[in-house]
Amino acid sequence: MNTPDRAFTRRLDLTTLQLFVAVCERGSIGKAAETEFMAPSAVSKRLSDLESTVGTPLLMRHARGVTPTPAGQSLLHHARSVLFSLDKMQGELSEYADGVRGHVRVHANISATVQFLPEDLGGFIRAHDAIKIDLEEHLSTEVLRAVQEGAADLGICHVGDEQALGLQTQPYRQDRLVLIVPGRHPLSGHAAMAFADSLDWDHVGLHANSSIYRAMHAAATATGRNIRLRIRVSGLDAMCRMIHNGLGVGLMPRRAFELMQGVGDLQAVELTDEWATRHIDLVARDFSSLPVSARLLVDHLSTQAAMSATPT
Repeated sequence: MNTPDRAFTRRLDLTTLQLFVAVCERGSIGKAAETEFMAPSAVSKRLSDLESTVGTPLLMRHARGVTPTPAGQSLLHHARSVLFSLDKMQGELSEYADGVRGHVRVHANISATVQFLPEDLGGFIRAHDAIKIDLEEHLSTEVLRAVQEGAADLGICHVGDEQALGLQTQPYRQDRLVLIVPGRHPLSGHAAMAFADSLDWDHVGLHANSSIYRAMHAAATATGRNIRLRIRVSGLDAMCRMIHNGLGVGLMPRRAFELMQGVGDLQAVELTDEWATRHIDLVARDFSSLPVSARLLVDHLSTQAAMSATPT
């Protein structure tokens, strides 16, 4: 198997993969055979045939049972992924039988999820109630990877310098980062300031791979300084609570902060830095080849974005 073999998948069968996973999880051919209602000899034969197919041992057999070899560990990972995808496919297909007429998998970053998607997706569902949308929130880098690998039909995130991935993008929305400070903080009296002027204070930050933190880190590095990071949190609501309780200051989109008013005694200070204005894009491998349901969603989101940008 040193070269790609198009016939390889024809020599595999799902039942054998399922048996292999069961044997690995139970550590015993006998226990797996009992669970799968098969004779141990039949399970053993299938596993031997599987090892012949892949051309390498997959299980180490010993007195207490079996354990996967390094190659077996690799196959176990891929077999679980295949079986999970099949279960998901079955679930989606059963929804079509129940009346669903489309299924769109969307991955979006936290900024898009909090600020814009609740209203935009709500309007889409009201107009297309037979289309189901699976929305997952991820970091922007993970959103791009999911679209590239086909795990998501549509991504919504800050693309930034990741355009080299070869994905297609369309503009969606724009947001503006602001500095959030406690109401009695020395910086609360400022109407606007440069981000560099906040580096004398402790910060509450998001995940190190989040687009907001990466922008902060780049800006601090450009000034030759470091961010005094006091704590990392996983969401904007948690950030507000930490800032309210004196753990530092933090950056978040202005609209997201406005939607969270009431979390604590907090104030937003405008940033004078150009990078504080960010663009959120729609991302796909190829917009023209998206399923009809996904293209309808892209058209709806683009229309909503255009309407929001039009002065009233």
